[in-house]
Amino acid sequence: MDKLTGLFFAATLLLGGVHSSVLAQDATNATAIRELAQYQGADRQERLLAAAKKEGELSVYHIYPNLPVMMDAFSKKYGIKIKAWRAGSEAVLLRVTNEARAGRFDVDIVQSNEVGNEAAFRENLLLPVWSPYLKDLIPAAVASHKSWVGIKLEVFIAAYNTAAVKKEDLPKSYQDLQDPKWKGRLGIEANDEAWFGTLLDELGEAQGTKIFNNIVARNGISVHKGHSALANLVASGDVPLALTVFSWNPVQLKKKGAPIEGWYIQPLIVQPTTIAMLKKSPHPASALLFYDFMLSEGQKLLADDGSVPTSKLYQGEWRNIPMKVIDPARALDMQDKWLKEFDEIITKRAK
Repeated sequence: MDKLTGLFFAATLLLGGVHSSVLAQDATNATAIRELAQYQGADRQERLLAAAKKEGELSVYHIYPNLPVMMDAFSKKYGIKIKAWRAGSEAVLLRVTNEARAGRFDVDIVQSNEVGNEAAFRENLLLPVWSPYLKDLIPAAVASHKSWVGIKLEVFIAAYNTAAVKKEDLPKSYQDLQDPKWKGRLGIEANDEAWFGTLLDELGEAQGTKIFNNIVARNGISVHKGHSALANLVASGDVPLALTVFSWNPVQLKKKGAPIEGWYIQPLIVQPTTIAMLKKSPHPASALLFYDFMLSEGQKLLADDGSVPTSKLYQGEWRNIPMKVIDPARALDMQDKWLKEFDEIITKRAK
């Protein structure tokens, strides 16, 4: 073996050793994070808090505009700084996926709708988590694989302008919206294909398709991007009756004096808003501490904010209202079909 070959061979062995060491360290860290996420000892809170204090920060990607209220409360309680980034569910999923593929692991907690985090689970990015507060949640809030958990329910309700629509004229069912009195008065959110697909499942696809074809053909419907934007159009009177706003939209606008009220049309479709912890969380103890916070004190903060918490301790009147939860796995599997149906029946024919 000549000198150059010997040097190359030695360097290869050294690099191989370094690589093996890094892999071993990664495996050790992953095991430690998994064990921490499943720890059920009586000193769980103390262990998490001590480790989180050393980490000192937490990174959260989120879609819920009012999540900063809960994040601020968490930071004040534990002295842990939170770095947050907010976007729509598709953008959040894309960023998390792209970062993981590039070997970047900057985020600890992802807050998104259940379909977004179910997609992240299918990408093998999320970590199953045990929490002592899981027992307080409604069953639909806890994924069978435990890799995401619902913190609140996005309840799709109708909303009407009280100056433009009389309460006695409100529809009791979707069939009632075929009445000509609703001509030019209806609006819907532009990206609610999962709501629409689940609703057609509940109504019966043939019957539901017929009803909505009639509604759009006879009365027209306007399409608007963003549930909050749609609720604002109801408040202004531009859309007298919206079919899909979130239950908290009218509550918050009413606090500002807007002439808006929510209205329930059965079947009532809901979609959990969820949090999930990344497998390669850079601040795992802080992430788990935040996880527990959102399932306990955070639930009251969500209720105070006008949302529908997933904890049975804070659901109030919502506990007795029949609701159909969107199946996230089915929503992913049926996404193309539901998008096509929503587009052909509603979006392309919007007026």
